[in-house]
Amino acid sequence: MKKNLILLLLTFTTVAFAQVKKDNLTEKIEQILKDKKADVGVAIIGTNNEVIHINGNKMYPMLSTVKFPIALTALYQVEKGKLSMKQKIFIKREELLDDPDNWSPFKEKHPNGNLYITLEEALSWMVSYSDNNLTDIVLRLIGGPEAVQEYMDSEEHFIIKNDEEGMHKDWDSQFVNKTTPNNMVRGLEELYNGKYLNPKHTKWLYKAMLNNKSGLKRIKGNLPKNTKVAHRTGTSFTNDAGMTGAINDVGIIELPNGKQIYIAVFVHNTYETFADSENIIADIAKTAYDFYATK
Repeated sequence: MKKNLILLLLTFTTVAFAQVKKDNLTEKIEQILKDKKADVGVAIIGTNNEVIHINGNKMYPMLSTVKFPIALTALYQVEKGKLSMKQKIFIKREELLDDPDNWSPFKEKHPNGNLYITLEEALSWMVSYSDNNLTDIVLRLIGGPEAVQEYMDSEEHFIIKNDEEGMHKDWDSQFVNKTTPNNMVRGLEELYNGKYLNPKHTKWLYKAMLNNKSGLKRIKGNLPKNTKVAHRTGTSFTNDAGMTGAINDVGIIELPNGKQIYIAVFVHNTYETFADSENIIADIAKTAYDFYATK
């Protein structure tokens, strides 16, 4: 009886201590968000699998963070034998849209199109360089947004209905694809722990996200140099009133002790400057990093 009581007290003390730590981090993030003219959703999975969140269950527009579940779906189809990483894809000139707002480093390099690349190369352009044209080419290959929605298997927490071209049609269209911060960080955790893909493709996607060339002033912005961050960004337009619809970054941060934390920050309808909005993400990421790196 005495032994059971001691175990119960130890368990209660551990839970209480974890809750105090969690609340302390939440308070630090709330201070960062104080007086900011933006709707911000944050979720973090810490080193003990605890979830810290602010607006964590609220739906936010994904923008190009949707390229994460698109990549998962494509790689899953590779594992099922529907596709091959080495298969050739012909990139037609007309598939490289002329919209100046449509981000496409691939088009800058190959403006005339009409060439073959492998599926692996197409996925790299999509994940590491956030290329919108290549994203839609991959999407058409795997069966469109419907295939991604079906693979993610969650109407409630992942809404995926638009391709990149569709997101550029008008202001509202860019906000159709949505998820919650809590759901996004859980997806990142499940990727890292091999719950979506086999070890080979888990490693491939993680490495592609490590090589992400966009959003370097967001999660990575204030972290120590050479910190490993596998992440995927998303960015909206800014309207005439000076409001930017979304500035997002979601990723996996490796701590000095080799452990990981998972973070998603969605900055929605922000009237802060673009640089200040990115710095919200950078400050939250650095606060979380410092909090867990000292544990």
